[in-house]
Amino acid sequence: MTLGSEARAQTVEAVGIGVAETVRRQVLRRPRRLPPRPGGQGIAGAQSAAAAADALGQSATPPTLPTGVFDLGHGLTLSANYTGQAAANPIGGIRQGGAYAGQLFFGIDADLNRLAGIRGGAFHIAVTNRHGDNLAGDFIGNNTSVQEIYGGGQTTRLTLLSYEQKLFDDRLVIEFGRLVANIAFLNSPIYCNFQSNSACGNPTFVFKTSNFTFWPVSSWGAHAKAWLTDRVFVHAGVYEVNPRHQQPGDNGLDLSTRGATGAILPVELGYSTTFANDPLPRNYGIGGWYDASDYADPVRDITGQRAVLTGLAPASRFGRSGVYARFDQMVWRPDPSAIQGLTLFGVAMAGTSGRLVEDYFLEIGALQTGTFAGRPLDTLGFVINTQRFSPLALSNITAAQNALGLDRSIPRQQIMMELNYGIQVTPAIRLTPNLQYIINPDQTRFPAYTRNIPDALVVGAKLSVDLFTLAGLAPGPVSN
Repeated sequence: MTLGSEARAQTVEAVGIGVAETVRRQVLRRPRRLPPRPGGQGIAGAQSAAAAADALGQSATPPTLPTGVFDLGHGLTLSANYTGQAAANPIGGIRQGGAYAGQLFFGIDADLNRLAGIRGGAFHIAVTNRHGDNLAGDFIGNNTSVQEIYGGGQTTRLTLLSYEQKLFDDRLVIEFGRLVANIAFLNSPIYCNFQSNSACGNPTFVFKTSNFTFWPVSSWGAHAKAWLTDRVFVHAGVYEVNPRHQQPGDNGLDLSTRGATGAILPVELGYSTTFANDPLPRNYGIGGWYDASDYADPVRDITGQRAVLTGLAPASRFGRSGVYARFDQMVWRPDPSAIQGLTLFGVAMAGTSGRLVEDYFLEIGALQTGTFAGRPLDTLGFVINTQRFSPLALSNITAAQNALGLDRSIPRQQIMMELNYGIQVTPAIRLTPNLQYIINPDQTRFPAYTRNIPDALVVGAKLSVDLFTLAGLAPGPVSN
């Protein structure tokens, strides 16, 4: 897994390691914030199409290294990858079976300073094709996927079309266009080392308690990030909420706001470092969101009765909110000039207003980069989280069970966990076999199921391929 000296130097420099000491001293002494490094270990959000795919675990590189891009010169770069996720539940769930889901991604990033002399300007485009089936919905019965790549419509769509402008020596970054909130907020390259949707992408609580927009379903939006120091930032955004974009057949090309029901407004205050300015990179963030849009009442129908019993359309409500705190911290790095080491991470989330189906979400995990001798880019990861159902969500199940003449105890929370091993097969191919276990799979999707859904064991595997690296047109990862 080695590259030519020139390509190796470029990749190493991109993560801020292995650079001559005199150069590093000059960089660290600059009074302004350096441009965020694509694919670097941070929580400040992705700032390119390539970095978005990398942060969402769709590249074949470990979470601390940038994905390979095909440099066309003059500030224009291309990225392309394929992600496939297979899963089967030999034990538990409503029934046993298997499913496969995948995504083909193509991205364009343009540095407008080099292309057109627009200093600090950039243009980003991403197109995705999703296909396949959902094990959680088809066999387990819960509503948190064990294949993160599934969802958002199994179709081809325009996922990203945005203009970005850096100002004040890159201390202020503004982006607007067709965007998704989850690549800018509540994201970390650590999360998508995992296949479970309870961890990968974003902590799932935010999607179950708000209309937080998610990859690959884009809508109109804008966000601004200001670096108060070289490590502290404040970040705020606004994104259109439009249920029409999630309907079957939508391909992202309808740029009107017809059907919009409001907007989601996230905000975060963060402390973020990378290998460029911290021997043990650490990221801490506190934030929240206000969902200023319509949503379906989780219990009542349009007549005020229980929708689970009447079958009528749910009543419409307006306005929900929530808060969170999160961190990741590298705690062990045996070689200060290399990326190998152990990182711990965690998330806590809770709702603050609205009629919600969950009360809170808690997560803790660990990721080791570099495992055995000769395997410097392999990873070993474990994550466990719990989702606490609200009394509203449980009351639907109780009402459905009572209507069937049943009286049983309903579990109050769902616990999901994953253990995986990421294998860097080649510089272009990464394979991550995983074991997942779900305790008390939530029954909100099937409230009339006559018994508690049995705990489920899931055997999975995630394949990530960087297509330009595979073709020899882009550099692959190096170990230090």
